[in-house]
Amino acid sequence: MPTSSIRKPQVCVLGSAEPGSAAYELAGQAGALLAHHGITVVSGCGSPATRVAAERAIAAGGLVLSIVPPDEMPPPDWPATVVVPCGMGDARNLLMALAGDACLVIGGRAGTISEVCLAWLHKRPLLPLVGCGGWSESLPSNPPDERNNSPILPWASISELESQLRQLQLIRSA
Repeated sequence: MPTSSIRKPQVCVLGSAEPGSAAYELAGQAGALLAHHGITVVSGCGSPATRVAAERAIAAGGLVLSIVPPDEMPPPDWPATVVVPCGMGDARNLLMALAGDACLVIGGRAGTISEVCLAWLHKRPLLPLVGCGGWSESLPSNPPDERNNSPILPWASISELESQLRQLQLIRSA
């Protein structure tokens, strides 16, 4: 019996934040929020923030796609529903940038900057966490360049993130 398939929205979680920080806690809450709304989380799970987002998405019954740099499968306890070992090292950042309908940016270091610039070039909306420090803090006032390729929608709380996701029509209005 044929069935129809409808692709669920996907949001990449990019960045880094240390356990115990406000950004880390918000990353976990964001993962749970995305799962609650049926949005697939795309996460490399390589930093504490991206890993906690994946863990909390799974705990909330959500789906997590993890694109990992090596060519080997991670251990069985890796926090993901589906794993893609790409064997591309840092070049996998392009896959991360393209795999989401939008990219959530939390803190971040050089790898995050590269993912954000690639997402920008490919017109993916950016959702930077503000108010918690880190690289994502400056993204709203300092976009990658002057082209206005995609919206930059900052958030400082889970309710603000939910509002921004609604604006992007990734979740339905209540």
